[in-house]
Amino acid sequence: MTSQSLLDLPDDLDAVLADVWQRLGRAAKDRRAPMHTPVVATITGDGVPSQRVMVLRAFDGASATLRFHTDSRAAKVDQIGDGSPVSILGYDPAAKRQFRLSGVARIETDTAAADQAWGEATLFARRCYLADPAPGTVSDVPVSGLPAEIEGRKPEDDDEVAPGRANFALLMAQIDTIEFLHLAHTGHRRALFHRAPDGQWRGEWLVP
Repeated sequence: MTSQSLLDLPDDLDAVLADVWQRLGRAAKDRRAPMHTPVVATITGDGVPSQRVMVLRAFDGASATLRFHTDSRAAKVDQIGDGSPVSILGYDPAAKRQFRLSGVARIETDTAAADQAWGEATLFARRCYLADPAPGTVSDVPVSGLPAEIEGRKPEDDDEVAPGRANFALLMAQIDTIEFLHLAHTGHRRALFHRAPDGQWRGEWLVP
């Protein structure tokens, strides 16, 4: 299926929601997919929005949950705590589709899911969690933060990256609101979806 989508000019809410699910599912599996690296926004303790681009690692349509990986020492982990509002923005320039997803995020560190995700990550990806000191620490010079013995090369085995497991965490975002926007010179299309208490999604059209 090309990035031109399931529908060219959406006029059916069920088809729109199916398009959202299809694109998110693809984005989690294909690093070339336009929405593989959405913008994830949290709120600082001072009430200021904080944004960053993250890699979408997995998407579960049944629970409307997106999974990202992060360092447990990162500022966003403290911002999320046991559960905090999160906003996720994805855009497909070829299909001219924008998704704004809102929900609640949580952090998982010592769970079976986190263990599995760590085990499935490449050695090179796991290397990122060896940074010392922690991400965001002020430095007088440009640094990668990686230990000198592993900087600039690919790890050779699990033992080299094992210490990074203590810093590895999952950012799980469960979505309850989706705003869909399709840009077209003939007239834009915009829709809003809310997840009801029974888990079903209810949609309505909005003026773009």
